[in-house]
Amino acid sequence: MELIKPEIGLLFWMSVSFLTLLFLLGKFAWPMILKSLKEREDSIAEALNSARRAKEEMAALVAGNERLIQQARAERDQMLKEARDAKDAILAEAKTKSQSEANKIMAAARETITTEKLAAITELKNQVAIMSIEIAEKILRQELSNDEKQKSLMQNLMKDINLN
Repeated sequence: MELIKPEIGLLFWMSVSFLTLLFLLGKFAWPMILKSLKEREDSIAEALNSARRAKEEMAALVAGNERLIQQARAERDQMLKEARDAKDAILAEAKTKSQSEANKIMAAARETITTEKLAAITELKNQVAIMSIEIAEKILRQELSNDEKQKSLMQNLMKDINLN
């Protein structure tokens, strides 16, 4: 029970031990502890600054990436527009060429048809002329088969000549 009721001697030696320990700690341990705490505080502050700089750099990179993405999209849209324009131009050119080729073919076909039509008409006229000559020849042979008919035909022809 002596601990519950301390005596003066015990209090004195406890105080001397405590003050000695406090002095030794203040002389040797506290500066080291304070130095460690200061280093720790500085490293934490530096880590926070590094984290803040990293965050700012990330924000800058994100903004740069967004800008690059926008540029890439704009380039893609431009390329698609150019491709559409080229396609339209090629289609228009092909349509024009095909139309001109069709017109040339139609003109050539019309010319061929006209040429063949004229050739057929000429051939038909020649055939009609030949047939007319053959018919006239047959009629004349029949008419001129006897002498009396020849004389009467000659007299009629002479009358026509005299009248003119």
